Amino acid sequence: MKQSSFFHHLHPVTIPERESRFRYTFGLGGLSVYLFIVLAVTGALELFYYVPSVDRANSSVQTIQYLVPFGWLVRGVHYWAAQALIVIVILHMLRVTFTGSYKRPRRFNWLLGVSLLVFVLLLTFTGLVLRWDTDIEWALLVGTNLLKSIPLIGNDIYGAVVGGQEINVDTVVRFYGWHIFGLALLAFFVMVWHAFRVRRDGGISSQSTRAAQTPGDTPRPRISRDELVRKEALGALIVTIGLLALTLAFPPSIGPVGNFRQLTEQAAAPWFFVWVQQLLRWGDPLPMGLLIPIGLIVIIALIPYAIDRSQTGVARWFNREGRVAQLVIAAIVVGMIVLTLLGLMPA
Repeated sequence: MKQSSFFHHLHPVTIPERESRFRYTFGLGGLSVYLFIVLAVTGALELFYYVPSVDRANSSVQTIQYLVPFGWLVRGVHYWAAQALIVIVILHMLRVTFTGSYKRPRRFNWLLGVSLLVFVLLLTFTGLVLRWDTDIEWALLVGTNLLKSIPLIGNDIYGAVVGGQEINVDTVVRFYGWHIFGLALLAFFVMVWHAFRVRRDGGISSQSTRAAQTPGDTPRPRISRDELVRKEALGALIVTIGLLALTLAFPPSIGPVGNFRQLTEQAAAPWFFVWVQQLLRWGDPLPMGLLIPIGLIVIIALIPYAIDRSQTGVARWFNREGRVAQLVIAAIVVGMIVLTLLGLMPA
């Protein structure tokens, strides 16, 4: 008898054949998990050489990049895995929306997925801050100063994030703690919870569950977990080759040490926050930098609770019942892309 491995037992015994096809899921959920594992492994390797202090943070990254054997490779894979994870998680959210896979009984799992998107963005941002170079000066100063615009509690939140009333020698240590313990561990917990809920809610969203409840229907074909694992292994291999290729062709940069005492003339937010940077050019920090982004996250989170409460159209691309939800998500994503393009244009 064939013995299944530990990784096989993490999967259900069988899954619907239709919903296991690449053109339905594009493997986005599994790829998200794989990229998170890559980040955890490469990040742990970097910790052996990274020193979270103002005097040595930047130089320790320089050491990893230029002196540690294969350090450039580990850092490059870590960097590109983080960028890829943002894209994959957003695409996964779009796939779930356009196939109606957020509906009952998966509404709570949709909330977990939205929270994971927020964690991924914050993890990537805090990871960039740990370089402590000139490329992250503007983003750190503006991003943290946004917290001060919150009425009543803004200064307290700012102090908790940066470790004082202004960016100081403790800020690197504070962001180091936020990156690893405040975000990465919590994101891992939510990711495991998210995967558990997929299993508890009946596995991947499909039409077979409802069909099986109708007497006389022919059972829909299913595939074994062995075949699913083979598909996932192939996807992981392709992604790994892609990460290595990106690292070789476009190694991540590392600039000189930043002073973080005053805003630079050139605004330079990370690409995934350029749309917020563009909003800040048009108005006050509180509404443009905080209320609008938070409002968009809330709207996305409430999609299965307030925008589309139907229970039909599950596992159907562009189902009619979820048309409003699809338009809302599409409008938000397109709006962010347009704002990003505007933000990247020369002033």
